[in-house]
Amino acid sequence: PDDRLYIVDWTARIQAFDRDGKHLGVTFSTPDYRNGRPSGLSVIEDGEWKGHLVVSDSHYHCVRVYTPKGELVKTIGGQAGTAPGQLSYISDALFDAAGNLYVAEFGDNQRISKFDKDGTFVKCWGMPGGAREIDDSLQAAPVGEFARIRAMTLGPDGNLYVADACNHRIQVFTTDGAFVRAFGTPGEGAGELSYPYDVACSKGSPPYLYVVEWQNCRVQKFTLEGESLGVWGAPGRGPGQLSSPWALAVDSQNRVHVVDSLNDRVQRIDF
Repeated sequence: PDDRLYIVDWTARIQAFDRDGKHLGVTFSTPDYRNGRPSGLSVIEDGEWKGHLVVSDSHYHCVRVYTPKGELVKTIGGQAGTAPGQLSYISDALFDAAGNLYVAEFGDNQRISKFDKDGTFVKCWGMPGGAREIDDSLQAAPVGEFARIRAMTLGPDGNLYVADACNHRIQVFTTDGAFVRAFGTPGEGAGELSYPYDVACSKGSPPYLYVVEWQNCRVQKFTLEGESLGVWGAPGRGPGQLSSPWALAVDSQNRVHVVDSLNDRVQRIDF
């Protein structure tokens, strides 16, 4: 509610800032990061843990929940493997209003796993898959197949919007795993995507979906149905330019904060 921004960097530090970039005196790290740093971050928006931070401790196959001050309160998972309930590389994780946890994985597992509010495994869906050469033409991977899920978000319609990065598309599912729609094809044009690495929804009316593209060094704005409404950004190091942007977040004023990774900065845009 206070537009607190959490950022994890290459040194495995997680820091908290206000929307204008002022450091809030919160810096912490996960218990161990010798195998690698955490990846996705999200904030719990409802329930008893409202405002708590969800950290995808990617290389340790678990999800950790922290207070706004960086105090660890819960760890879910931790057992590496491919069986239901086990986890591989975790790229992103989030909670819904009922307390269910959704975990995106790639590497050994290309799937989304769902756990209930007690941390008990409920179900998983997805399998490895990419574009195929059929009759000398490139055909998109079937729905429900993934090639490196990089991030996901819950839309105001209650659906999960999933950045299927190496398939250059967004796939949309219900929280029970039923396929809703997909949009995006490889390319640089409007409506096309090149390695979508993060997704976030605005809370206005109508709501919009923002997608940051790692390869195209830009942010693209969509309707929830997948119609492109414009792009922002270009490769470079100047203001308004991006270098391998990795993530984004939308604040309460529907402004977009972009993690401009190789420029070691955050840029805010009104888009």
